[in-house]
Amino acid sequence: MGGTYVLVIDVPEAIELDVGALGTREFPAGAYAYVGTAFGPGGFARVDRHRELARGSRDVRHWHVDYLLGQSETRLESAITFPDADRECELADRLPGDRVAGFGASDCTCAAHLLAAPDAEAIREAATAEGGTPADE
Repeated sequence: MGGTYVLVIDVPEAIELDVGALGTREFPAGAYAYVGTAFGPGGFARVDRHRELARGSRDVRHWHVDYLLGQSETRLESAITFPDADRECELADRLPGDRVAGFGASDCTCAAHLLAAPDAEAIREAATAEGGTPADE
């Protein structure tokens, strides 16, 4: 099964990193929300892949968020899923936070699919209010 997902990411200290074709970016300390879709053959296995990368048990980076998750300084706190729903752009626009320009939106016209959010709980509450379900680990 696939659909749309929201990753809640904690960046406890400001970091600067190279994000592939986006170049070097600064990420102030705080909570971030990344909105993505997983409609391929593996469906939400993509969320598991993101978890593996965040734990350090995977190295390959395919998407912008992989560069952020692949840092030992960051932590993937939780994931919220929207089964069978294609709501990536809508949720990137509706969830709380400031857009991180160009991040995660190379295949659409959105400003970004990564948001610097007020806090992790605000992301979880907003995503759940939009109909999302916390994903099991």
